[in-house]
Amino acid sequence: MGPLAPSNLIWGDTLGREVIRVMDADGERAAWTFPADPGAVRAARAAVRGQLGLWNLDSLGDLTALLVSELVTNALRHATGPIGVRLTRPAHAGDVLLVEVSDPLPEPPRRRAARPEDESGRGLQLLASASHRWGTRPGAGGKTVWFELAVPR
Repeated sequence: MGPLAPSNLIWGDTLGREVIRVMDADGERAAWTFPADPGAVRAARAAVRGQLGLWNLDSLGDLTALLVSELVTNALRHATGPIGVRLTRPAHAGDVLLVEVSDPLPEPPRRRAARPEDESGRGLQLLASASHRWGTRPGAGGKTVWFELAVPR
């Protein structure tokens, strides 16, 4: 099953965005909702890569798709229900790309130290090291994990 068409769906509330000082949301947006099934990871990656290509931000495609894959996989592993993915394109060159992944589970993700033999547990470490900054915020129907990536000039 493929992603739904981009929409103007907004997760979280304005107050939450102000409190955590997420970047100014000027610019274009694309958002999708995926069902909570294993095909969501592949569909989310494809949607993100496709949209970044349309925005001429192909250089961010691999990293953005990897991080979205990690967050969508976490949502599938720990929550039930739809998974939202939203991209906000910066209005000006040199700004940051904002990426948000939402799910219906209200608890924020927990970083943990994975042992060398562990098959999982590295997603948030990867997110923290690869993104400009990241965080979580509660929403009326769950939570949103967001991250920012620097857009090359």
